[in-house]
Amino acid sequence: QVQLVESGGGLVQAGDSLRLSCATSGRTFSSYAMGWFRQAPGKEREFVAGISRSSMNTAYAASVKGRFTISRDNVKNTVYLQMNSLKPEDTSIYYCGAATGWLRIVDERGYDYWGQGTQVTVSS
Repeated sequence: QVQLVESGGGLVQAGDSLRLSCATSGRTFSSYAMGWFRQAPGKEREFVAGISRSSMNTAYAASVKGRFTISRDNVKNTVYLQMNSLKPEDTSIYYCGAATGWLRIVDERGYDYWGQGTQVTVSS
């Protein structure tokens, strides 16, 4: 069992930055690829960014590429999402997830565990 706890969300203005963190329990963190998804009211959950077990591979949604950076610390069992140049359309609940494989990193069905989410609100 892996428990994920997100933090770092909040209310910011357009153009500001935030860094989300996702702390995990257990000693198996390095066994999982990790990803961030988001879900806005009335919309489907969508992939934001993913990172492989060793950090060798990363992937981003087109809408955030160049603005967001995913990273992980396998000693601290934590994955991060640095969000720069935030836009009002980035407003969502952000979830981190743990996936057993890289090949389905963009597909939420490839994830075994999820956090409870953290709200990010960007005002214009």
